[in-house]
Parts: sequence; C-alpha cells; structure tokens
Amino acid sequence: MTASPAVAIVTGGSKGIGLAICQLFATHHYQVFNLDVEDFARPVPRGTWLSCDVSDSAQVGQAIQQVSSQTDRIDALVSNAGVHFSGTLEQTSEADLDRLFAINVKGAYAAIKHVLPVMKAQRSGAIIVMGSDQSLVGKTSSFAYNLTKAALASIAKTTALDYASFNIRANAVCPGTIETPLYHNAINRYVNQAGVNAAKVHAEEAAQQPLGRLGQPEEVAELVCFLASDKARFITGSLQVIDGGYTAR
Repeated sequence: MTASPAVAIVTGGSKGIGLAICQLFATHHYQVFNLDVEDFARPVPRGTWLSCDVSDSAQVGQAIQQVSSQTDRIDALVSNAGVHFSGTLEQTSEADLDRLFAINVKGAYAAIKHVLPVMKAQRSGAIIVMGSDQSLVGKTSSFAYNLTKAALASIAKTTALDYASFNIRANAVCPGTIETPLYHNAINRYVNQAGVNAAKVHAEEAAQQPLGRLGQPEEVAELVCFLASDKARFITGSLQVIDGGYTAR
C-alpha cells in the first residue's frame, strides 16, 4: 500500500516567499494547500488554492477543516500571510494597527489554533511562522509592522513550549530584505512619495546587507522546508534569521 503524501498548509502562498515555499514543498512531494485571497501566481504541482482571508478566523477554520477532512493529516503549517505598513506611531491610525494585527498576528493565531487538534491527535507536526529581522531589531518608521513581527516571534516560542509534549515543533523564520512583490511595492511607494531615483534606492538597500545583496524567496523557502523536515526534529522555539548578516551588526 502506497503511503499518503505529507500535507503542508501555507497561508499567503500565492506569490513571493509563500509561492516559493509552496513550490519547494511540492518538489518534496508534499500535498500543498494554499490559503490566500488570490490564486497562485504560477502553477504549483500538487498545489490546491483555497480562497481564504486570514483576518477572518471563521474562514481559516473552514479552510483547515476542509484540508483535514480530505487528508486526515497535517504535517506542516507555514503561517506566511502578512502585509507591510510604513509609519511612526503618530503616523499609524488605529485602523492601520487593527488591519496589521488582524492579518499578521490574528491570521497566525487562527491558523495555528485550527491545525493543533489534528497535530495533537497524530502527535507530530511542524509549525513555522514568518517573522522578520524586525522580530529581533527595531527599524525607523515601522511601528506597527515591527510590533506584529515581534509578536510572531513570541507566538513561535510559546507554542513550542506549550506543545512540545505532543512532538509539535514551532519556529519562526526571520528574513531580512528579500526581493519579493511586497518589497517592490514598499520601494515603489517610497520612491513616489519622496521623488527619489528607484535604482539608487535598490542599490542602497543591497548595500545595507553585509553580503551586499538582497535575499531571494527561494532561499527562505529552503530554510522553511528544512525546519518542516525530520532533519530539524530537535529544533523548536527558535528564531531562525536569514538576513545576509543584517542583524549581526
């Protein structure tokens, strides 16, 4: 009898880092379920898109119930969905703060909460939340985004401790500046507001990294898939930095 494939759920898996994660899981023969408001930007073998707004806990619960009823297992959850916002505390409205928390933090909370019963029953599972270099350090004009990424680091650590007895591992991956649609959108907004040269801004961003370049989504995906694998079976509660050396300074 052929063993059923491992199952991975990825939130925000339609583009950028999330898409790279889905594609790499697929190459490792996972059955991949992508919870996102839009479909995959590129086809993913063994990938299924489930329309889901992660800020709505009921939608997240329904999507995960659909996965578990089809597969009877969930081996990995990657809580990747997130949005960016630039601004100081004074420049951040309560609505801005609520939106970032609803997607970045409550989205992770809902996804983890709904996979835990399945993982507890099977007594195994890997949970990876998508933090940031801002899970470890502060940055200017990043009050709300920084706050949410620090919260995600805490979620990874407390979840790891609370569910270790079920052989469920939880870790945070903390990317630095990665060349994604999110990155390009943020740069384009800055360029339009400040009236500066885009090529110069991209060069400055690369120069801020000790390795002298931006990271790529596929590099983050490799780390995520490693943490989901049995090769990382003694790693839990950690903040795994992948930032070209940025936070080492």
